[in-house]
Amino acid sequence: MCAYYREAGAVHAERRALRGALDAGDVAGVPGVADSCKDCREWRLNEWLDELQAMIRNAGATVGAIWLKRRRKVSPGDAYVIMRGATYVRLLREAGYLPPENSSVDLEAADG
Repeated sequence: MCAYYREAGAVHAERRALRGALDAGDVAGVPGVADSCKDCREWRLNEWLDELQAMIRNAGATVGAIWLKRRRKVSPGDAYVIMRGATYVRLLREAGYLPPENSSVDLEAADG
């Protein structure tokens, strides 16, 4: 995963040291991002998304995702990337694919 990030331009990406209860994700060196990398037969998405929210807080990050390795695939580019819907919409807005938010609806709270 870290090599994949480095190839994409995050030259300081590296495996994060374990922090126990203050888990801040699996990859360091990608500013503002907390990632959780999984290679499991059994998926526990509800649990993992809750853990991801704690990792984002612990890392002081603004965004995070779960990278879930696909069977019989090696590259992280082939992985499933899972995040909250509100996070995805925010990223679409920031990338210019959606108009700026101008409603009174708080998508982060609504997705809770």
